[in-house]
Amino acid sequence: MAGEDQEVQVFGFRSGPYSLRVELALKLKGVVYEHIDEDLVNKKSDLLVKYNPIYKKVPVLVHHGKPISESLVILEYIDETWTENYAILPQDPYQRALARFWAKYIDDKVVPAAQKVARSQEDEREKSIEDAQATLEPLEKELENKSFFGGDKIGFVDIVGLVLARWVPATEEAVGFELLSAHKFPNLTKWSQNFVNHSVAKEVLPKKDVLVAFLKNVVFSTKN
Repeated sequence: MAGEDQEVQVFGFRSGPYSLRVELALKLKGVVYEHIDEDLVNKKSDLLVKYNPIYKKVPVLVHHGKPISESLVILEYIDETWTENYAILPQDPYQRALARFWAKYIDDKVVPAAQKVARSQEDEREKSIEDAQATLEPLEKELENKSFFGGDKIGFVDIVGLVLARWVPATEEAVGFELLSAHKFPNLTKWSQNFVNHSVAKEVLPKKDVLVAFLKNVVFSTKN
């Protein structure tokens, strides 16, 4: 139950990449928060609907009783509110604009294409993989000679892209296809390894085998 005196609360879903973007950002900033887990499979809580009446979905950040929704908006709020340590967005205005561009590109182009692969029928999968890989090529180039999109540390684009580091590989295993091959995408593969092995990211990300089981038994179950 959410405590009224808790300064920061996150309404989220433990297996959801959008919620974990918010939690990772808070962890990187060293912000103490309360996680309120939502049962999105069965019934959303009254509090979630109260705090996000427009979309009625996670994540929602509640700071001093004031709710903020939509993960990209929340990430910027976190960076602008807790400024004393760990900058998530670049300080340079041009680099900040580029980070916002690539974050939106991931959400608008890459994620839908990857979801289409996972949901496609066998006779459609090869074409959907080709289409999804085409959306990954600009990110592969962007990572040339970099450990992270943010340079030598996790930044805004990396946090937004965590779906590529954990959820895409888990979905590949759960469904049975290959999208992010090391041969075709060496930079993204190296980045993914750097990301999932980062000490703070490891605190937040679900274990791959746990996520694979969830995807098999819930998301892609033939019973659904």
